[in-house]
Amino acid sequence: MLQGAGDRARKLRGQMSLPEVLLWRALRQRPDGRKFRRQHPSGPYIADFYCHEARLVIEVDGEAHSRGDIPERDAQRDMWFAKRGVTVFRISAQAILVDLDSVLAGITARANDLIGED
Repeated sequence: MLQGAGDRARKLRGQMSLPEVLLWRALRQRPDGRKFRRQHPSGPYIADFYCHEARLVIEVDGEAHSRGDIPERDAQRDMWFAKRGVTVFRISAQAILVDLDSVLAGITARANDLIGED
């Protein structure tokens, strides 16, 4: 039996990495009034985080994202979102662990730019 996107997303919410958990704790506080969803299904993909108002996907990339065919798959995924008017913002897991405040500031700045607010 095939698992639906909603079921997969629910499962992934319970398997978040430490950087994802730390970022989610910050994003769920609605920085700059922006609402984010975690493990949000969209077409064949599940975005790590999504801000509907800004049409912004946040992807947390661990070390594995630079290996094998993963960079090519990430590029295809990003293109799929772009064709639908959704911007993908990739952040390294290491950056979250090192300086979460700067990462959060970058995310909110990007969301505000996309919405057209300062």
